[in-house]
Amino acid sequence: MVRQSSASLDALFHALADPTRRVMLRSLALGERNIGELAAPFSMSFAAASKHVRVLERAGLISRRKEGRSYICRLEPEPLRLADQWIRFYEGFWDGRFATSE
Repeated sequence: MVRQSSASLDALFHALADPTRRVMLRSLALGERNIGELAAPFSMSFAAASKHVRVLERAGLISRRKEGRSYICRLEPEPLRLADQWIRFYEGFWDGRFATSE
């Protein structure tokens, strides 16, 4: 259980570490997009955009389905709860540290 949770958290933070993938997630927060639409703001190939999409998919942050010749991507926000829980664990430490330094 701990190992699976750690692996999930590692994949999640790995996916979030890249600024391109964060922009893609923000775009998906506004609605479903195909891979071409996700790649449009960047000067990257479709293949490069697909690699970013696969990283996001492995982290559970997006799902995709095939419609005709296109893959439609959708944000799956549930894994962000895991990141939020991890960060909240340290919130008390940060709050206490910042309060004493003022």
